[in-house]
Amino acid sequence: MPFREKASLKYFYFESMENKGVTQGIFTRHGGVSPFPWNSLNLGGTVGDPRENVIENRRRIFDLMEREVESIFDVWQVHGVNVICTEHPRPLDADHVKADAILTNKPEITLFMRFADCVPVFLVDPVARVVGLIHAGWQGTVQRICEVTVSEMSKKYGSNPKDILAGIGPSIGPEVYEVGEDVLQRVEDSFGEEAKHLIKRYNGHTHLDLWEANRLTLEGAGVQQIELSKICTGQNTHDWYSHRKEKGKTGRFGALIALN
Repeated sequence: MPFREKASLKYFYFESMENKGVTQGIFTRHGGVSPFPWNSLNLGGTVGDPRENVIENRRRIFDLMEREVESIFDVWQVHGVNVICTEHPRPLDADHVKADAILTNKPEITLFMRFADCVPVFLVDPVARVVGLIHAGWQGTVQRICEVTVSEMSKKYGSNPKDILAGIGPSIGPEVYEVGEDVLQRVEDSFGEEAKHLIKRYNGHTHLDLWEANRLTLEGAGVQQIELSKICTGQNTHDWYSHRKEKGKTGRFGALIALN
């Protein structure tokens, strides 16, 4: 499993994106200053952890990756399909824009998001020199946010989907992610015949495979190079925050990507 560990920080990286001119990582919950129940590398500012802890945790991540904190561009994630193409970092004292996908072709910008079960999707176009980061919960997944983002990459930056490398990161897996009839109906409405490959039955309960749903969406958008981490946050709360498994009393782990 592709992990790196340094200075008590441990992060996952996509092997397919190595040597592609990018800095990328999805950080576990280890190596920060936050106390229980956010222990310890919490990056979520709305979960009750004191703000100074979150700022220190963020600084540690950016220092390790040799990126300036001031290079950050992050958003207020709202489970929609708004895609932001940015040419400037977000000033640290500025309000967050509401969005769930961000793109840039500027090396001076570090794209950053926070997760605790939803799917982090990384996009790299090494030809057009563009990177992207997507937050895909079940709502974004059924709205096909990956397809919307790939389409925006093509329109804004001239990306050819065949050139794009995609990575589906640590998130809640199908064996843990039980859903109700309302979600099931939305999945069937969105994916049609393909929905039968996404709905799993375990002991009479209905579960959703977000990994496969987003893989199919990327594939349908023309992306051919897709790497799956297959790491379930709900089954690995020692390393990852899981909103579902920890019943909301938890933090958020950070994911970042930038052009070198």
